[in-house]
Amino acid sequence: MPDILLATLNAKYIHSAFGLRYLMANLGDLQPRAELLEFDIQQRPMDIAEAILARQPRLLGLGVYVWNATPTTELVEALKRLRPELPIVLGGPEVSFETDQQPLARMADHVVTGEADLAFADLCRDLLAGSPPARHVLHAEPPDLARLVLPYHLYTNQDVAHRVVYVEASRGCPFTCEFCLSSLDIPGRAAPLEPFLSALEDLLRRGVRQFKFVDRTFNLNLQTSRTLLQFFLDRLEPGLFLHFEMIPDRLPEGLRTLIKRFPPGTLQFEVGIQTFNEEVCGLIQRRQNLARLEDNFRFLREETGVHVHADLLVGLPGELLESFGAGFDRLVRLGPQEIQIGLLKRLRGTPITRHDQAWGMVYNPHPPYEILQTRLIPFADLQRMRRFARYWDLVANSGNFIESTPLLWHTPGHSPFHAFLAWSDWLFAAAGRSDAIALPRLVSFLFQYLTGPGGRPAAEVAAIMARDYLRPGRREVPGCLKEHLEVLPETRASTRSTPRLKRQARHLGGEPGGNG
Repeated sequence: MPDILLATLNAKYIHSAFGLRYLMANLGDLQPRAELLEFDIQQRPMDIAEAILARQPRLLGLGVYVWNATPTTELVEALKRLRPELPIVLGGPEVSFETDQQPLARMADHVVTGEADLAFADLCRDLLAGSPPARHVLHAEPPDLARLVLPYHLYTNQDVAHRVVYVEASRGCPFTCEFCLSSLDIPGRAAPLEPFLSALEDLLRRGVRQFKFVDRTFNLNLQTSRTLLQFFLDRLEPGLFLHFEMIPDRLPEGLRTLIKRFPPGTLQFEVGIQTFNEEVCGLIQRRQNLARLEDNFRFLREETGVHVHADLLVGLPGELLESFGAGFDRLVRLGPQEIQIGLLKRLRGTPITRHDQAWGMVYNPHPPYEILQTRLIPFADLQRMRRFARYWDLVANSGNFIESTPLLWHTPGHSPFHAFLAWSDWLFAAAGRSDAIALPRLVSFLFQYLTGPGGRPAAEVAAIMARDYLRPGRREVPGCLKEHLEVLPETRASTRSTPRLKRQARHLGGEPGGNG
């Protein structure tokens, strides 16, 4: 039985607790006395409590994030009732700010704020020695990344086979966007490159082919970016997939040359645009050159095989629904394969709250703290945008309607935003919900809309939608389409390389239909 138990609730089973692996790797002589347990938010807190208590730990460390704060609160409350003498230590972004305002933090014995890679081990030594610190909240200063033991050896073979493998070449962010926790970080710090590349080499040797870089600004340090891209170019193998978050307006020729050499589907860039409204950018301290951003998008879509995932936010201070819609239309014209529409969240500690009074910002008090209304966008319209975002994900981002989605705004000059919002309103009235709509039912709804309010000929719509439906390798066309087809489309072979990449794979070879 472990003396130290590290645990967290991941958003999904396939995710892995990267932060806990760093804590484990840096426990030093305590590491043999520690164990890491991962759960997910689909599991009941009482079942998680049972699993934790069965291990009989002497102390428990829990990672707390915005997505697991509510069930973690229930879990800690149960543990304190069942075994009040068990020391519970909390860490993570959700409890690192406004700590004194959280019932969860008050229930715990200690809270470590900030980057606890090294500080957690010191606290464990004190607790196991029976000398707990007098302070309830302990602040960990950002560690020198050169001092940290890298955690990549702690990915098990089970992780390699079934979970997302997270890696990082840097921490921090030089930007000060007020909605983002990264704005509170000290400027970017790079990890020593040689040991990191050695760890990547070992992961490749063990069979890892999908790497998700958690760096907030992958292309900030251009020398590091070039080194990493060249590293993977020298080791290209089938199934290799690399996810990076990038600064949208920073893509010099040296990086472009390397990016063009990757085969389609190997690179995914997550591009946080958030807003095209320059006045809003000024309000929230967001710096981006929109002309360079658009040029970089054109390069990525026209000259590379990069899968582009772009983020927009609804509900920023000073943003009208119309100005958001204009930005959305602008982004659709740039053609990313995915547009992630997120509602603004008031993450704990972020300075976005300074706009609350001036712009009438009202947030949900419960995680994930999404915006409910602003002075410019009433609650009813933000509810419509919640549904818009969900339906966009189901239709445009899913890869199931690559050719069908643009039919919604087929008239030249028609606004994709207003067209999709009209479809969203119609779908909610017809389906009565924005979740759990099975694909065949969604196909039927879209066909009804395009051939009814959309005014498109049934045979034309059926042919296009049938091609979309068969694209991932499905064999049977839905009945609502089949009866309008003169000739069944030829079944196309699936482009999927691995189950985990099915959405990206469905987009390969098709034109785009169109958080951070």
